[in-house]
This record gives sequence, structure tokens and C-alpha cells, in this order.
Amino acid sequence: MNSDVIIIGAGPGGYETAVYAAKKGLSVTLFEQRKAGGTCLHEGCIPTKCLCRSAEIADTITDCDTWGFHVSAPTIDFRRIMERKNEVVAQLTSGIEFLLKHKLITYIPERAELFDAHTVISESGEKYTAEHILIATGSTAKRPPIEGCDLPGVLTSTEMLDIDHIPQKLCIIGAGVIGLEFASIFRSFGSTVTMLEYAKEILPNFDSDISKRLKQVLSKRGIEFYNQAAVESIERSGAQLLVHYTHKGKECSTEADIVLIAVGRSPRVESIGLDNAGVRYSPKGIETDDTLRTNIPGIYAIGDVNGHCMLAHAASFQGRKVIDHILGIDNRIKLDIIPAAVFTRPEAGMVGLTEEECKQRGIPFTAKKTLFRANGKAISMGEPDGLCKLITDENGKIIGAHIFGAHAADLVQEVSALMNRETTVAQLKEMIHAHPTLSEILQECAREF
Repeated sequence: MNSDVIIIGAGPGGYETAVYAAKKGLSVTLFEQRKAGGTCLHEGCIPTKCLCRSAEIADTITDCDTWGFHVSAPTIDFRRIMERKNEVVAQLTSGIEFLLKHKLITYIPERAELFDAHTVISESGEKYTAEHILIATGSTAKRPPIEGCDLPGVLTSTEMLDIDHIPQKLCIIGAGVIGLEFASIFRSFGSTVTMLEYAKEILPNFDSDISKRLKQVLSKRGIEFYNQAAVESIERSGAQLLVHYTHKGKECSTEADIVLIAVGRSPRVESIGLDNAGVRYSPKGIETDDTLRTNIPGIYAIGDVNGHCMLAHAASFQGRKVIDHILGIDNRIKLDIIPAAVFTRPEAGMVGLTEEECKQRGIPFTAKKTLFRANGKAISMGEPDGLCKLITDENGKIIGAHIFGAHAADLVQEVSALMNRETTVAQLKEMIHAHPTLSEILQECAREF
């Protein structure tokens, strides 16, 4: 069978690219060995956000006296929480399947691998050809070479989303985005949470002001952090798991019902026939240029599998950039301006450069901060903990934003839009923001310059 484009993988990068290509008149053959939607829908973004919402409600009920409501302590129905999560995932999955019924899209729910530069072979042995092939196979959760990492009760984020009970004691190895979201969720559900992080700070890729403040607030919520902690082994001790680690030169251990391995994700480069077509890759991902092309003409790699930016929205827009490149359309998507967020409570969001990156690259910059506690909406919401930092270049153009606090993920999106239009802080100062809103924090921060 021949088509204009073959896409291997139907996660956000794969299926959204297929739909976009079809709308542009290209015929598409799309392969997926699991369910359409990929990690984001089934093992990541969406199911965790469902749990985040349940955790937020649990916190609100716990603090209801503050708001003038007196109720007895709530009973958490974890089975129902997980049922709702599954219902949301099922609803969105069916929506994607509907989109893939486009007349120009042939959706094949099978594993596929490259046969040569213009051919793939399906699990059932059929060959399909196209002038252009997009690899969008995503990533898998890492399991580090730690003794005992394969014991029952030692889980990755994938298995964590299918547990049937709230652990009394949860130990999380890795304090990046994934680990912190699960820590925040299960602390709200009542778990005792211990986090072990090898790096000096949590959220190593975020601005240090944000990561430090997030750690302080989560610590106040009862989450126990151990940075510069190197996990040595995990063993079973009766009904408990015992995690052995070295913390600043001292041998330590902690007990847990469940141990969550959250040390990141690896590009899914195995078993997709890269060697058959001569595509260059490494454990860090498939090598691509600025247009997402591999070293083989006609073959592209988008999303987690290229290792550039492991975010669902990055994959989607990389795919769009590829299709526009194929069609010769002038594409102005700026893949260096990609907002990111951590859905802890409170949230953290960022876009652009951090102070540390500016210093490393020798970029002249100015950074200013303002606090949420000066914002009327934040105070009325009972969310005074928060910080907004804007970073500008020597001409006053905004090149970075880092926000910690309520709805940080939404707030950073405004700055992302401004950065795409090369806005200066002087211009931001003149943009009227509704009162009272959290977005006024951005304007107040601009006035600090």
C-alpha cells in the first residue's frame, strides 16, 4: 500500500500530525501497537491530571474550616478516583479514534518497523511505502540499574497509575516533574512521602528560585526530601520495602509500601528498524536537524523519540513543522519557546531561558521578581505562596518566565505568547489586565524593571 506519509506511533505527535497532514490533503498511514493517544493519554499527562484534581478536592475539603464550612473528615474512595480517571481516558481515546476516521487516514493498530528508507513492514507482514516517514514512537519509563529494582511493589509511573490502594508509605526515587506530581498527589491522599533525589536540587531543569520555593512549600505539606541521595539497593523486609541510599556520605535507609522509580524517560528507539534504514541514533534518541529530519532523506523523527523536548505539545508542533516542511509552507513555529509545567500544589511553570542558562551562555540579562502575596486574587483564593520571575535581554525583550504558585501553568502561557511576538517588558507594562486576576502578577513583575 502506498501513501504520501507514513507515521509510526499514534501519541500526540503521531495522531495530531496525521490529522493535520490529512487536512492539508496528504494521504497518511498511521501505525500504533497499543492504543491511540500514547503515553500522554494513557500513562502520563491526562491520568495524572485526573488524580491532581482529586487531590485538590481532598485538600479543599481538609481545609474547609478556612472557608466557613464545617464537615466531618472525608473518606477517600480510591476505587472511584481511579474509575473516574479511566472514564476520562476512555472518553478522550474515543475522541481520537473518531478523528482518525478521516478519509485520507488509514489507521493500522499494529506494530510497524522500518524496512528501508521508504518502506515499513507491519506486524502482520504487510509492506507499506511512502515518500516521507515520520517516527513518533515516544519513550518508556527508565529503570536504573539498582539492585532490587524489579521487586514487586517497585513501580514506574506506568504501573503507579493502576494501583488499587493508597500506600501508607511511599518512597519516590527522583524529584523531577513526574516524581513531584505523584508526591503532591499522594500526600494529599494521606500517604507519608519520602523523596530521594541524586541532584543537589529538585527540578534540575527549572530555575533555581522556583525549585527552591517549591521544595519549601512541599516540605511544609509534610513531604520529606533528601537531595544528593544515591540509591544503592532495594530489598524486601517482611511486608515492607527497604530502600538503602547514601546521603551526603552517610548510609541511610527508608521503609515503604511502594517505591516509585521516577528518574525520567528513555526514547523508544528499539524494535523499530532504525538500523534497516541506516538512521543514526543513540540512547539519547534519534539524531535530527532543525527541521526534524534524520540523516536519511525522507525520514523524520518527532516527539520524545528524538530526545529534544519530552513534552506532548512539543511533539505535536514538531509534527506540524515537519508537514509544513514537506509541503513547502513557511512555518514560523519557534521550537525554542516551549512552555512547561509541574502540576504539584502549588504549580510551577516556565518558558524560555533560566538565569543559570543565561550565565552559561554569556547572555546579558536582567531578572526581576514579584510575589503572589501582593496580589489580591491570590490572597482571596487563599494561595499566597508564589513567585513570578521575568528575564529580559539587554534590549528589554522577554526571554524567560518562571512562575511558582496557583495556576502557574496558565500564567506562563501568556508570557509564551508574548515571547513568540518578541514583546518587551515596556510593552507588557502597557497591556491592561483585568482586576482582580492572577495575571496582574505578570504586569506587576514587568513594572519592577
